[in-house]
Amino acid sequence: MQLLLFLILYPLLFLISILPFRLLYLFSDFVYVLVYHVFGYRKKVVRANIALALPHLSEKERKLIEKASYRHLCDMFLEMIKTMTISIEEIEKRFVFKNIELYKEFEKSGKSVALMCAHYASYEWVISINSKADFAGYAIYKRINNKYFDNLVRKIRSRFEAHLITTKQAIPTIEGNETAGIKGLYGFASDQSPQLKKKTYWSTFMGVEVPVHTGAEMLAKRFDMTVVFLKVKKVKRGFYEAEFELLSDHASAVPDYQITETFLRKVEQQIMEAPEFYLWTHKRWKHKGKNKLAN
Repeated sequence: MQLLLFLILYPLLFLISILPFRLLYLFSDFVYVLVYHVFGYRKKVVRANIALALPHLSEKERKLIEKASYRHLCDMFLEMIKTMTISIEEIEKRFVFKNIELYKEFEKSGKSVALMCAHYASYEWVISINSKADFAGYAIYKRINNKYFDNLVRKIRSRFEAHLITTKQAIPTIEGNETAGIKGLYGFASDQSPQLKKKTYWSTFMGVEVPVHTGAEMLAKRFDMTVVFLKVKKVKRGFYEAEFELLSDHASAVPDYQITETFLRKVEQQIMEAPEFYLWTHKRWKHKGKNKLAN
């Protein structure tokens, strides 16, 4: 069944990927109507998340953000498909690293880099950094259940010299690289909701107490990595700018969870500046109020 589904969908995905951007975004407008107005994909989740995170806004203001976030979601989904065939030159024109020279300074320090980012604006096109980085690029991700689509995603990322590793593979991969003297650039989408465990770290995110991923910080401490935040901004449809911001160049000397807290505050700032570009379909606040139950 997995193979059949892949064989049915792959030709469609490929055809979408070769569309000129003008037609791609016209198609995105059509997809938006289906996703938002016809099927109402996760509309209750999105509406509840925006109301929870942005209670100071009026219902009308939140509704405008809701609609704009779905338009961006459809654009981003199709941009992700476009990655199947987009040229490196084209993606570099559309996803610009404004201060790449700062990243180059991080590499000169001789330490691997932990790149922390959020599900904001375009997190898919961050892979284009590998054409500029000397370090080997790795992205920690959640494996897709359909092995054929999972292999497709890996193949697409390999076009940009990016390696996908699961959470379980992260420690042995980093450890093996460090032992072999291979320095890496490791990407962490650290704003996701982790599984509840007794030792889960809790903090506030957009004013709500939630469990928080601390893997990037703890791995950076363990393997002495430079920790960097990537702030991404959507300039206009199909065009993004990204800036590197140093969180710590000596992680082991920073009190536990301080790096994670700084990261959260920076993501909150991004959201407050332009909330329509955050991935509101994520059930980010699903564990709110469960701190005492978890412990």
